[in-house]
Amino acid sequence: MQGLKRKVVYVTLFELIAIGLTSSILVFSGHDAGHAGAAAVASSALAVIWNFIFNSLFEAWEARQTTRGRSWKRRAAHAIGFEGGLVLVLVPLFAWWLDISLWEALVLDIGLLAFFMAYTYIFSLAFDRVFGLPASAQG
Repeated sequence: MQGLKRKVVYVTLFELIAIGLTSSILVFSGHDAGHAGAAAVASSALAVIWNFIFNSLFEAWEARQTTRGRSWKRRAAHAIGFEGGLVLVLVPLFAWWLDISLWEALVLDIGLLAFFMAYTYIFSLAFDRVFGLPASAQG
């Protein structure tokens, strides 16, 4: 599976799981279930947009590399780049929506970031094993 179809399947599966996980984490950390669910859906929508942008840029960069395949270093760079970009928009969103300070939102987001860093790495690895590597990583 390649191209747009691959991206749509990847993002859909990733974000459906992410909404459930984020809602649960926010509720567990003491936030109202309704606000937690809405924050999870909003952050997921932003992540979907970022995912399409970031993965397109990452695969364009990857296609220009002489070494093919996805080593643990390349997967780690992918996870760091993707999650790092989300921090810029999610901290203000969480602060506003959950009515917490920017500092509390940053601490909350760092916790989510640590969790999702591992989740992104593992999900991408599993996705590539099930669906195969994208053309940009094939030899």
